[in-house]
Amino acid sequence: MPGRPQRSARAAFRDWRGRRPFWGGLLLALGGAEILLTEKASLKVVMHIGMQGVAGYLLPALMVLLGLLILFNPAQRLFYSLTGILFSLGTWLTSNLGGFFIGLLLGATGACLAFGWLPDQEPRVSRRQRRKRARALAGELSEGVEKAA
Repeated sequence: MPGRPQRSARAAFRDWRGRRPFWGGLLLALGGAEILLTEKASLKVVMHIGMQGVAGYLLPALMVLLGLLILFNPAQRLFYSLTGILFSLGTWLTSNLGGFFIGLLLGATGACLAFGWLPDQEPRVSRRQRRKRARALAGELSEGVEKAA
């Protein structure tokens, strides 16, 4: 549009990130990816072991999927995050103690962050902005007092 300044890609990404539980979804996906990368059993061994071996690959893959779903469909974040925490805790038994605790902790933290995220919240105000507003308000008050006197 001619009269409108172009926004930078960084500002557009910041807006997109602000409208969803970004860090929760990212941590859940990273936790699942870490567990998948630390799996030691080959597919031949997994098929020999049976369902326990398949669950070792299935749960972290579903964690990655749930993390991406939280990012791209935040309206259903409660269901995805509850399922994600169950899958994260399930990896304790199925996947090298949850990817040697790292994937388990990443997944559980991400699921909790996504569960606790609230849409349409007031944006946080930095300390610098609060001080600036307080000074402006103090200046307006002092001008009002001087005019009244």
